[in-house]
Amino acid sequence: MKKIFAAFCAATTILSASAEGYQVNTFSARQEGMGHVGVAMKLGSESQIFNPGALAFSTETLEISAAMSAIKATAEATVDGKEYTTANKVSTPMNFSAAFRIYDNLYAGVTLYTPYGSSINWGTAWPGAVLNQSVDLKVFTVQPTFSWRILKNLSVGAGMMVSWGNVNLNKALVAPSSMDRLITLMNLPYQMQGQPAPFQPYGEMPPASVNLTGDSELALGVNVGVLWDALPNLSFGASFRSKMNMHVKAGNASVSYANDQARMILGETLDNLSYANFDASMPCPYILTFGVAYKPIPKLLLAFDAQLNGWSAYKTLDIIFDKLPDNFNQHLAKNYHNSMTYHVGAEYNLTPRLDLRAGMMIDCSPCNKNHYNPETPGMTKIEPSVGLSFRPLKGLSIDLAFMYVHGCGATGTGQYKDFLAPTYNAMVEAAHLTNLLPTLPDIGEFTAEYKTHALIPAIGLSYSF
Repeated sequence: MKKIFAAFCAATTILSASAEGYQVNTFSARQEGMGHVGVAMKLGSESQIFNPGALAFSTETLEISAAMSAIKATAEATVDGKEYTTANKVSTPMNFSAAFRIYDNLYAGVTLYTPYGSSINWGTAWPGAVLNQSVDLKVFTVQPTFSWRILKNLSVGAGMMVSWGNVNLNKALVAPSSMDRLITLMNLPYQMQGQPAPFQPYGEMPPASVNLTGDSELALGVNVGVLWDALPNLSFGASFRSKMNMHVKAGNASVSYANDQARMILGETLDNLSYANFDASMPCPYILTFGVAYKPIPKLLLAFDAQLNGWSAYKTLDIIFDKLPDNFNQHLAKNYHNSMTYHVGAEYNLTPRLDLRAGMMIDCSPCNKNHYNPETPGMTKIEPSVGLSFRPLKGLSIDLAFMYVHGCGATGTGQYKDFLAPTYNAMVEAAHLTNLLPTLPDIGEFTAEYKTHALIPAIGLSYSF
């Protein structure tokens, strides 16, 4: 019982934060202002991320660009008519790109970006604490790239993605309601004898919580693309970023208790959590994007991307435990489905030094509402944006953008294993109190109505010659 408790707690929390809510779309301050569209556009060094094939259309000898976004996200959960709001810190995904000409039709470069990340903080004591209290997840990618213009109007490119990441997660180990049921049972003999109840209930305060941290091993993937200038004012592009597996080989755990009473009751079992080592892999989905860019007049560029996200790879989360019997291994259902993201944007060259932009992104959720988790509450999001670029000097561009993320709302149910249930039910049966005290179900459920929104300002710099 003790080892099973510890092992399962580690398994079900360390990687389950990986869902639709942690896919980042802030690879460029310039493109953020256009709804993050760009597969069919010629973006210089930043094309390495959006479409490696477009890099070979560059006309510069060397180009360097860097950008940073500040994501201030807020999630709200309504439970039994009461609203709970996150207190999230600001996330700051960054990207850096450099590219140079080898021959007139051959370019190379390297880029660093953060394709996945999440930061959410619900607080220690809220009704969904048994599923999540807080999580901080980051994935980084370095990508060397080559791009070749085969014909005057056709180019291809490919990059090798090298990724790694880390996670820091906090969750309650025991539901307060289950603990209070156990407290009631433990107090019953004293109350029947007319003595004061020695054990105090917990209300909404989780009696025990765990902090889990883990680092993934390096994961490899490819980013390939093609760009075709069908007409002088019309371009088509396609890109494919392959699926990667983020593999956590081991994790560290630290258990904390609400008070000495909780430590006395639960410590003998939960302290074993520190000895639960596990091996787990979580897929980062493939991304297939098709795009078109069109200039109806010389100063106006319109672009559209349709992006398929291969979340159907996330059917289960499998955790294999080292030096433990096979029945300790966990296979947790996720049952995600593929989803679409749509990008549309416009850029207008107001003056030789100033470009204005506007766009919209619609990000559809792949989440299964029967396996819902507040770590990254997934839902369809509508994301309008605006931006501009100013060129004070030749070759130097300052990019500014702002995107607003509006979650369309979702209601979902998360399930969790109630490990106090077997112990409690056995005690009730042994005391012949089954007619007086109802048993606890082995699987608990938490249902809430979720809303999210985020503010994302971004700034970027690029220099070329």
